[in-house]
Amino acid sequence: MDFRNYLHTHPDEKGYFGRFGGAYLPPELEPAFKEITEAYHSICHTTRFISELRRIRREFQGRPTPVYHCERLSRLNGGAQIYLKREDLNHTGAHKLNHCMGEGLLAQFMGKKKIIAETGAGQHGVALATAAAYFGLECEIYMGEVDIAKQAPNVTRMKMLGAKVVPVTHGLKTLKEAVDAAFEAYLRDYKNAIYCIGSVVGPHPFPMMVRDFQSVVGFEAREQFLEMTGELPNAICACVGGGSNAMGLFPAFLNDPVDIYGVEPLGRGPAQGDHAASMGYGSEGVMHGFNSIMLKDAEGNPAPVYSVASGLDYPSVGPEHAYLRDIGRVTYESADDAAAVDAFFKLSRYEGIIPALESSHAIAFALRKAREMKTGTILVNCSGRGDKDVDFIAEHYGYGEDHKY
Repeated sequence: MDFRNYLHTHPDEKGYFGRFGGAYLPPELEPAFKEITEAYHSICHTTRFISELRRIRREFQGRPTPVYHCERLSRLNGGAQIYLKREDLNHTGAHKLNHCMGEGLLAQFMGKKKIIAETGAGQHGVALATAAAYFGLECEIYMGEVDIAKQAPNVTRMKMLGAKVVPVTHGLKTLKEAVDAAFEAYLRDYKNAIYCIGSVVGPHPFPMMVRDFQSVVGFEAREQFLEMTGELPNAICACVGGGSNAMGLFPAFLNDPVDIYGVEPLGRGPAQGDHAASMGYGSEGVMHGFNSIMLKDAEGNPAPVYSVASGLDYPSVGPEHAYLRDIGRVTYESADDAAAVDAFFKLSRYEGIIPALESSHAIAFALRKAREMKTGTILVNCSGRGDKDVDFIAEHYGYGEDHKY
């Protein structure tokens, strides 16, 4: 398949990547999503919008973020050389601001007064609260009680930025329930608000919009890697929950002779409720307004999920990921909690970089894959920094004293 015009041809006008995606909406929300779709297509391709977003990325976000060679980690691990795309150095500490500033700018152009969203690990919530403060918008963030307890530093940051953080107390009290609650809030106030989803999931046009805003990651990384090494990486990888940071990295490399890997959270193991590896253990189904691969219980409803990384505990995956696996362009692997925590400590100790637990899953896979490859290069999207995770890690895993370095 020729991917040179991929971003212009995928999804189709109804929001489908092959058979995945679409917009499964209650009738009362159809006008709101039509408004967002039309605004995105009419506004986001204008010189004014693009120029302003580029200025924001350069002057406010601190882009481009660098590519970094983990020379010491690579030498001690053995095998292929590991490089990081340092999205942890993006303002607010993760890739999330890339699409949040785009969505905030779109909301301003549309004349909306309020932005509503969900968050899991809190990085999307912090990024959206930042965007709201920047553009002068009200901000309402829904977050599961379990994640509020795990990610206290990010909750504090959201509140300091002026956001209203709404605890979600039903079900498993994590990301899936937060999405449910945010959708309900948007349904009540869609004329004054815009829903800013946190990943490449949800009804069309959000999988497309978030991917487009995030694709700056991959286009920067490809150019930077070529400049650094004179060649393309042999493989690239990124963690996948919903999959926004991965869909930021992957498109720039789709037409290149590069192996592409998405890394899901295997959690405590393969039993239902112990992981959130949708691609590895799920089947096709509709959830939160889109058709993709999802984990189901015996009744066909979204199954309970778990991951040590709050941003990955989602029972489905972006429809574009399902499509790219379906056509054989991207391979999806997994890393469990133990491997992710081990990678967290190794990157911290060997390179002085404390990664987010979400990113640690991709780093864990890269360590394993590098040893298998023996030679060559792997580029990992280090999607976020681990400031939000250090208290949780210290409480449950100590300071790495038991790990071998």
